[in-house]
Amino acid sequence: MGLPTLEFSDSFLDSPDFRDRLKCHEIELDRTNSFIKELIKDGNMLISALKNLSAAVQKFSQSLQDFQFECIGDAETDDEINIAQSLKEFSQLLNTVEEERRRLIQNADDVLITPLEKFRKEQIGAAKEGKKKFDKEAEKYYTVLEKHLNLSSKKKESFLHEADAQISKERQIFCDASLEYVFKIQEVQERKKFEFVEPLLAFLQGLFTFYHEGYELAHEFEPYKQQLQFNLQNTRNNFESTRQEVENLMKRIKSAEQDFKAPGQWTMEGFLYVQEKRPLGFTWSRHYCSYEKETKMFTMSNSEIKSGGKQVKFPPEMFKLQSCIRRRTDSIDKRFCFDIEVMERHGIITLQALSESNRRLWMEAMDGKEPVRKHPWCQSSVTQHDRNSGTYSTVHKSESIQTLGLYRIGGVNSKVQRLMTSVFGKVLFSSLLCHVLNHFDCSKGNTEHSLILTVLMFIQLPKLLQIWTSTQTLGITRLSLSDDQNYRVRAVHALVHKLPEKNKEMLDILIKHLFVVSTHSQKNLMTVSNLGVIFGPTLMRSQEETVAAMMNIKFQNIVVEILIENYEKHCCFYKLQNRSFAVDVTPACPPVSTVACINSIMQLVSPAVSPLTHLFCCDYREAKAIYSCQAEHSHELSFPKGALFYNVHPSVEPGWLQATYNGRTGLIPENYVVFL
Repeated sequence: MGLPTLEFSDSFLDSPDFRDRLKCHEIELDRTNSFIKELIKDGNMLISALKNLSAAVQKFSQSLQDFQFECIGDAETDDEINIAQSLKEFSQLLNTVEEERRRLIQNADDVLITPLEKFRKEQIGAAKEGKKKFDKEAEKYYTVLEKHLNLSSKKKESFLHEADAQISKERQIFCDASLEYVFKIQEVQERKKFEFVEPLLAFLQGLFTFYHEGYELAHEFEPYKQQLQFNLQNTRNNFESTRQEVENLMKRIKSAEQDFKAPGQWTMEGFLYVQEKRPLGFTWSRHYCSYEKETKMFTMSNSEIKSGGKQVKFPPEMFKLQSCIRRRTDSIDKRFCFDIEVMERHGIITLQALSESNRRLWMEAMDGKEPVRKHPWCQSSVTQHDRNSGTYSTVHKSESIQTLGLYRIGGVNSKVQRLMTSVFGKVLFSSLLCHVLNHFDCSKGNTEHSLILTVLMFIQLPKLLQIWTSTQTLGITRLSLSDDQNYRVRAVHALVHKLPEKNKEMLDILIKHLFVVSTHSQKNLMTVSNLGVIFGPTLMRSQEETVAAMMNIKFQNIVVEILIENYEKHCCFYKLQNRSFAVDVTPACPPVSTVACINSIMQLVSPAVSPLTHLFCCDYREAKAIYSCQAEHSHELSFPKGALFYNVHPSVEPGWLQATYNGRTGLIPENYVVFL
C-alpha cells in the first residue's frame, strides 16, 4: 500500500491523523536516505573494484606484451609466427577493452555518485530542515497557545487584544512552517522517482556501452580467432608428427651401445681424462675434447665444478695431431688409455677413454694403429630390390581412398610384406607403385589395397625418391619462411626441376595421387595439411637423425602442402620436355625481381645451377576494376573504380584473384574486374 496523501488543509487542523500520515512520509524519507547512502557506498566499492580489475587486466596485458616465444631452431613456420604474435594481439585487444572500461570508471563518479549525493543532500536534506523548522514552530506555537489560554479574563482589554494578536501571529508562523514542510516532503517523494533513477540509468547505459564495445571487438576478432585456431591445429599436428620422430630417435639411441659417435660437426668428441704431471706424481683431470679429421685439430677444454655447483671454465687448448697409438695395458695401471703426439708439445699426451668401445672410436677417428672393428649399430643392410622386369598381378580397384584417416592407418610390416609377396610377386617397385597410383579408383575396392599402398609409401618410397639432399633441404627451409606465397610456389617449382628425370616422374605420380586424396577430404578428413604432416618427413628426411633435423619437419610439411595445393594449377611442375614447359596458355615470364629471388635460392642450394629466367610459365595478366572495393582483411586490396592491376592470376580461394596494385600484392574479387 502506498503512502497516504497529505492535504494542505490538514496542516491547519494538525490532527492526530495528519500527524500519523506525516509520520509515514518521514519514515519513508529516512528509509530512502539510508538506502541512497548505502547505494553510494556500494557504488564507490564497485568503482574501486573496477579500477582494481582494470589495473590487473592492464598488468596481465603487459605481461602478454612482454613475453616472447622462443622456438627450437633458427627458423619458424607461418603458424609459429602467428602463434607467437597472438600474445601481442591478445594484449592489444585487452588494452582496447580497458580503454572503454577506463572511460566507464571516469564517468561513473559524475554519472552515478555525484547526482545521488546531490539528491540526498539538497532534497532529502532540505526536507529534514523543514521538519526541524516545523517541529520548532509547533512547539513554540503550542507553548504560546497554552499561556494564552491561561490568561485571566480580568486582564485589561488592551492587554488581551495584544495577546490575541500575538497568538494569531504565532499560529500563522506555525501554519506556514507546516505547509512548507508538507509541500517539501511530498516534493521529495515525487522527485526521487526520476532524480534517483536517472543516475542509475545513465550508469547502466555506460555499462552497456562497455559491454557492446566488447561485443563489437569480439565480432572483429572472430576472423583472427578462426585463423589462429587453424594455426594451432596445424602446429598440434606438426607437434604430434615431430614428437613421434624424436621419440623414435630417442628409442634408437637408447637401444644402441653406450659409446657411439653421435652426428655433429666434429669427427669425434666427448670427455677424456688427461694425465698431467705434478711435483708429487701424476694426476688425471677431465677435459671435453673434440677432433676434426680433415684438419687434424685436437681441442681440449677443461672445466671445474666448485662447491655450490659453480662451474669454472678455462680457455680451450688446440693442437695439431701427429700420431695416435694405443697404450699397452702392462705399461700403465689405468685402463682404456692411448697416447697422442702433437706438434705444439714435446713428448706424448696420455689420454684415458671412458670405455674400451669409446677408445676404439677415438682411435678410429684419429687413424690410430689399433685395428678398428665396426659395431653392429653402425652396420646397415639394405635389401636390394629386384631390378629385373616383372609382371604385375591384377589389383582390385579400391574405394578406400574415402577411408577415414587414410595414410594414418598403421599396419604390421611382416604381415603386409607377406601379403605383398603373395599378391604381386617379385616386380620392380617403381613399376608397381606407378601402376597402383595411376589406377587407383575412388569407387570400388578393399582394405588390403589401402594397407599395401600405405606400406609402399612409408617403407619403400623414401629409398626410391631421395628427393632433396640436406643442402637443398636447407634452401627449402629458408624459402618456407618467405611471406610471399607466390614466391614460395615458384621457388619450390624451381627446386622440383633440379630432380633427376626418374625421381621427377615418380614425384609427379605421387603428388597427383595425394591431390586426388585431398579432394575427398570431406569423407577421409585427409586435408592438404594432414597429408603434408604425413608425407613431409617421408619425402625429405634428413640424412642425419638429430633433434635439430626433427625440428625442420614442419618446413618439410609446408613444401609438401605447396606441391599438393598447386598440382592442378601447375601440373606442368613435374613434367619437363627439353627443359621447357608445355602449357595451354601463352607463356609469360614472372617479374625480374621474383626471378632474381628464385635465382638466389637456387644459387644457395647449388652454385652451379644456371639462372632460371626462362624456367617459369605462369599466366600473368592485367585487369581493370569496374567497381570500387574496400578491403576487410589485411590480405585483401582496397581499390577505386578504374584501378589497374598487374600480375593478375587465380588464387587458391574460389572467386578471388591474386594481383598487384600500387606496389602491394593481395586478393581482389574476381567479379569486380575485367581482364585487359
